[in-house]
Amino acid sequence: MSNTNFQKRRIALLGSTGSIGTQALEVMAAHPDFFEVEVLSAQNNAKLLIAQAAQFRPNVVVIGNEDLYEQVFAALNPLHIKVYAGAESLLSVVQMDTVDVVLTAMVGYAGLLPTIRAIEAGKHIALANKETLVVAGELITKLADDKGVNIFPVDSEHSAIFQCLVGEHHNPIEKIILTASGGPFRGKDRDFLRHVTKAQALKHPNWSMGAKITIDSATLMNKGLEVIEAKWLFDLRPDQIEVVVHPQSIIHSIVQFEDSSMKAQMGLPDMRVPIQFALSFPHRLAADFPRFDFTKYPSLTFEQPDLKTFRNLGFAFTALEKGGNMPCIVNAANEVAVAAFLNDEIKFLEISDLIEKCMDKATFVAKPTLDDYVQTDAETRRIAQSK
Repeated sequence: MSNTNFQKRRIALLGSTGSIGTQALEVMAAHPDFFEVEVLSAQNNAKLLIAQAAQFRPNVVVIGNEDLYEQVFAALNPLHIKVYAGAESLLSVVQMDTVDVVLTAMVGYAGLLPTIRAIEAGKHIALANKETLVVAGELITKLADDKGVNIFPVDSEHSAIFQCLVGEHHNPIEKIILTASGGPFRGKDRDFLRHVTKAQALKHPNWSMGAKITIDSATLMNKGLEVIEAKWLFDLRPDQIEVVVHPQSIIHSIVQFEDSSMKAQMGLPDMRVPIQFALSFPHRLAADFPRFDFTKYPSLTFEQPDLKTFRNLGFAFTALEKGGNMPCIVNAANEVAVAAFLNDEIKFLEISDLIEKCMDKATFVAKPTLDDYVQTDAETRRIAQSK
């Protein structure tokens, strides 16, 4: 291994039992000389959390659901692993002196406060929780700047942009192009979508992800959230962000510079690549991930997204243009709507209807504080859950 200047990094992994979390542990297991698991956390999956802790022997484990504390404690106390429970415990452990990097792989709004606390403590962030920047991008980026903290994107699209910008910090971006697979319903019309099932929506053509993000990909809301996240990560105007549908998911995103030149980052769809890059930057560590073969992909295609059928992407651009707490409203409404769809309470197209209702009814705040975001999230969820 040539990365002789790489100092071992101690990682707090928030959301270790989810799709990103489990793949992050694969990456860290492959590079024990470079990464040490300091903290593992999960909300409800006590069985997997216990198994992960037994393998990686972190200093601390946090189980979000306090009802599961005794189960986790009984299993891990003999291994001399500290066990805590509840949201407040998570806010404390991310500030520990023994943590170098916090990988936030929690789902949704729940990732906001732990990320804030970690930044306040001067921890670098590997960000898989896009909702943190969607909800409070201005607050988060200013806080990170004030604390001298780096935010390394884990989403494949934002990692692609980040990789394309390495060595280009003096060259202004003309625009970025985020690629989208189009999800399982690319090319379908609203008549078709009225009758789709949960099982159909959960079958993503290219990526293996958790249930919430898979539904977001099917509605194109995931791409909408990524648009908002990109604005804050790369300090862009809304008109500098474009989305194109690229069904093969080989080009992960593109940067266009002022001289018209474009850079694209390519590779097979494998989330371990951006996870590893975020954790190891500026180094590239050797990996045995599958390699891309051009002869197996004789055609890479691109098309415009259908905003009339998949309205959520348009909602995200609208929220970005309006600013203030509108992205927070969209995010909260979407979280409730997706949960309702997964619980068979609403139909697929009603996800967009519910978001639109919340955008119309929730209180708009032009210059929100953290308290405003908290209140907005709560108010929007009440509206979304009301009949």
